Amino acid sequence: MAAHERLRKSPTLSQLLAAALPKDVNFRIYHLSTPPTRSSALYSSPPGERPDRTYCESHFLSASIQVPSKDGTSSGTEVLVFAIEVLIYSTGFNMTFFVSKADSTGYLHLLNLPKGSPSPLREISGAFLLHLVMQRQRRNIQSVISLFARAQDQYLFPGSVEYSGKHVLDDRGLVRWWCQVLNSLIEDAKSSAQPATSRWEGVRGYLVVPGLDSHETMAYIPRASKSLWSMGHPLKQISRHNNDVPPRCLIPHFPDDPKARYLDELDDEITKGEHSTSGQWKSVRSTDQFWDMMAFRQECSAGRLVGFIWVVFTPAGQSLPQLAESVAGDSQSTAATLDSLANSSFGPDTPLTAPSSQNVPTSSPRKQPKARALEESRQAARSSKPRILKRKKLTGPIVPRRPRVKTENRNYALEIPESTAYYVWPAEGKGQVIVEESAYKRITELLLRLDFANLELASSSSVRWISEVRSGAWGSMREAWGQMITGTKATQTPSITATAGVNTLNMGLVKKKRKADISEKKEEHATMDTGASTHPVNVLSAGMIRKKAKT
Repeated sequence: MAAHERLRKSPTLSQLLAAALPKDVNFRIYHLSTPPTRSSALYSSPPGERPDRTYCESHFLSASIQVPSKDGTSSGTEVLVFAIEVLIYSTGFNMTFFVSKADSTGYLHLLNLPKGSPSPLREISGAFLLHLVMQRQRRNIQSVISLFARAQDQYLFPGSVEYSGKHVLDDRGLVRWWCQVLNSLIEDAKSSAQPATSRWEGVRGYLVVPGLDSHETMAYIPRASKSLWSMGHPLKQISRHNNDVPPRCLIPHFPDDPKARYLDELDDEITKGEHSTSGQWKSVRSTDQFWDMMAFRQECSAGRLVGFIWVVFTPAGQSLPQLAESVAGDSQSTAATLDSLANSSFGPDTPLTAPSSQNVPTSSPRKQPKARALEESRQAARSSKPRILKRKKLTGPIVPRRPRVKTENRNYALEIPESTAYYVWPAEGKGQVIVEESAYKRITELLLRLDFANLELASSSSVRWISEVRSGAWGSMREAWGQMITGTKATQTPSITATAGVNTLNMGLVKKKRKADISEKKEEHATMDTGASTHPVNVLSAGMIRKKAKT
């Protein structure tokens, strides 16, 4: 389908990671994904309309290192240092990339990287998100990255908080960290030196921190890139509905998200009556009021700041209002065609374009009244008599069937189409190992049952999780599971200059104390020790002392 094909060939994930990681530093990357499967709609539909057909695919990327020995060589011990999970929701109107979870184990410091060098974890996150966005781009389809930044001790690696080397960011540090990660994507898309990302007409970031005004929120944005960000939400801009719709139709319903929990509570207010037909909440009437109320939710008012971040990629040649109109028209016509074909009563051998002779009715609508009455009476008589099916009597010798032996296993997840009106699933955008949704949940739950409290436990847990995924892989995916990436980015560490060193005084500027001053000091101390003083001591006379009367 030409309207949804990717515009240009994008660099692979290994190329993006190698260009972002420090030079001559080795990481092993593990990329696990699922095929696009039908899921519930991300946005509630307006009253009287059907929800958008939505497909979801899960991506899980983890990175590991070889623990160096005391002499600097590799000890052969592999340990996971970082993992990130991204859910991709695709419809005929937009693409949404939701960062579900991200966590580190704290063992990255074993590489002894120079101080001041960029964080490899931040570079991996940015390169992975950029790869997914570029591989899933479709013509006239906008892409949106969305995440919820909430500080927590551990997300994906149980027991890692007990390791002393893990540096847990606080709430302000985590919001600022994610803004830096996504800001690199915005700068890459704005740069003309990136031919693969110059296809975007506009890329802009949005940040909402409930409880803070726009001036206070601006402090979390990199100072040099404040013109590329807006303090607020883009929910109305990215919506495909041009007319006024209820606020519940503009807010996405992500899994394990505080907005989704608040949406569920507000939806309970819609009962049978006027609110059921209008789709309006009783207590919240606008999206701005929704965000004002979010500041009082438990997730946002428990003493920690949280941040809601978006990055909106607008396709080249169209603005957001024009995009909504064109995409809605193209996708609705395509969806209507597919739905009509799906709901039609075609047989397995019926062609999609029937000849003209089949479109001619068998009987003329201008029949004579007597003939029409006679035909109706015959049809009534046929329907009144129950039709009895007679089973044919089987005769002849009995021929036994030979059993069908299953000679090989098949992965039916790889047989779905790679391009439809609702999603694209290119070969370059797939994971090293592709599993069904049930197997994906089992693999991620296994990681949550392991222990990363110390290096020995973390190493054994890493090997177990990696081996478990490899054992369930199909065919050539077992060899592709785990790809070694060597960084090529030259890092510049800040050097200590002469001006920043210790200032030493010239010997000519040092003034020695005279010996006469020293002797005077000694005499003064001796006078104080003997009790002699230049000031006389006041002594009371005996007549001034008054005795207390006896009672």
